[in-house]
Amino acid sequence: MVGAATASPDEDLLGKQQGYPRAPRLSSIHDPAYIVGSFSGMDRITSHCELAPAEQPSSLRASATQAAVRYRFGGREHTLADYMEHQRATAVLIVKDGEIIAERYGYGRTAAMRMLSNSMAKTLVALAVGQALEDGSIKSLQDTADQYVPGLTGTLYGGTRLVDLLRMASGAKYVEDYTDTDDRKRFLVTAATRGVLAAAAQVKERSDPPGSRFNYAGAQTEVLGLVLRAATHRSLCSFIDETIWKPMGAQSKATFLVRASDDSEIAQGGFNATARDYARLGWMLANDGMAQDRQVISRDYLLDMTDPARQPEDFRPGRMDYHGRTYYGYGFQTWLLPGKTRQFALLGVYGQAIYVDPQLKLVMVHLAVGKDASGDASGAHLGAERDALWRGLVAGMAR
Repeated sequence: MVGAATASPDEDLLGKQQGYPRAPRLSSIHDPAYIVGSFSGMDRITSHCELAPAEQPSSLRASATQAAVRYRFGGREHTLADYMEHQRATAVLIVKDGEIIAERYGYGRTAAMRMLSNSMAKTLVALAVGQALEDGSIKSLQDTADQYVPGLTGTLYGGTRLVDLLRMASGAKYVEDYTDTDDRKRFLVTAATRGVLAAAAQVKERSDPPGSRFNYAGAQTEVLGLVLRAATHRSLCSFIDETIWKPMGAQSKATFLVRASDDSEIAQGGFNATARDYARLGWMLANDGMAQDRQVISRDYLLDMTDPARQPEDFRPGRMDYHGRTYYGYGFQTWLLPGKTRQFALLGVYGQAIYVDPQLKLVMVHLAVGKDASGDASGAHLGAERDALWRGLVAGMAR
């Protein structure tokens, strides 16, 4: 059951009267007038490859009644309807014990629309690395990237172990702050015009020993994408489709955006899927890699990805420094949340998230068009209120 529509913030600014149009070109997708239509239509703006759904999709039944979701934020108690009125959420979908207990859409978005992942795609790449380990295409996470991609020989990233790339711990001097002058922008421009190998070769200086410090940089995910393509002799689309997307029981087609320069998928953030299939992905993770009565992802590898106790101490929640805060930890391309039980999240800029609590068998999918990349810099407090919504949900379900 999809909840009744509520008014979303800034509807007129975001193009309601024009039917939420898509941007005419990639450079305009974040413009307020185009962001809603673009984030739910990226594969109609630029080149992409496709992942086919499963012949027998996994069941994701709707609960007979919507759950009464409550949380505290700003000194007051709120409901999910309040949240949809406060924040630029395009979809919020909550699964408990295999049932959809809440499902809301904003800005005229629907369950059939494929929504942009942004950096949630990084976790999908890490899962693919696990599948390549499982089938022997990748021999060890202690291997360096250039053992699989000879074109990286002699480069900083080429000489970095896969485990350090997975933890965002290459040691490279690299700034990713979503400004027009950061290293991320430079990397993406070069990758778009000359390919990922050329972009990776630009990163030449280490600021820290490999494995010692977390430094978030999508370039590391792109290098993992190169490793996967070389090791499996397949595109990311093909490999993820056959080893993850179909086995988990996806109901709808998904897509990966592709660069014209070298035909590589945008591994760090170019995935697109429906909210319900993102929920299926989260549900598989909540079940430690099980889906449709089979072990799709190795449970041991998934714990390596998501268990704080399996990370070096400086990568655990409460210890890891990220922009001056120690709230999050980081596993393999996955954010780790504080708490007495294991909780983790796939996060992407502008508000994308999948929260997972395996003990409670609880998943929350959150898709959005935030005012800025971080969600909080504009003063809208999207990230903070979204986290409060999740904590309120966990507290309510744990009673």
